[in-house]
Amino acid sequence: MRRKPVSTEDLFWSYVRNRKLGGHKFKRQFLIEPFIADFVCVEKMLVVELDGALHADRKEYDADRDRFFESQGYEVMRFSNEAFAGDVSTILKTIELALGTPSPRPPPRSAGARENMA
Repeated sequence: MRRKPVSTEDLFWSYVRNRKLGGHKFKRQFLIEPFIADFVCVEKMLVVELDGALHADRKEYDADRDRFFESQGYEVMRFSNEAFAGDVSTILKTIELALGTPSPRPPPRSAGARENMA
């Protein structure tokens, strides 16, 4: 049986979900009206876009989207699917540097804290 190959977005998500990248929370397919960004770290106002072959003919549209996101205070990082798949560690390190200081993780809730809430 052939397995469905993992998309580049799925691969990226596997590296950043659940605060895996420097403790930062990412959201996938995040609405910044009127557009939907591929991935966003709202806390650091960072948009990450992964572009497939379709984007080769959409450079002006993508530039307009980037300008809009920037006008809303977001930094935009755009990578081709090929660049990401070809060098995952460098792309992730580049994003991590853009994020800056690690995000403080919320402290784990203790059993006693849950009991006190009841």
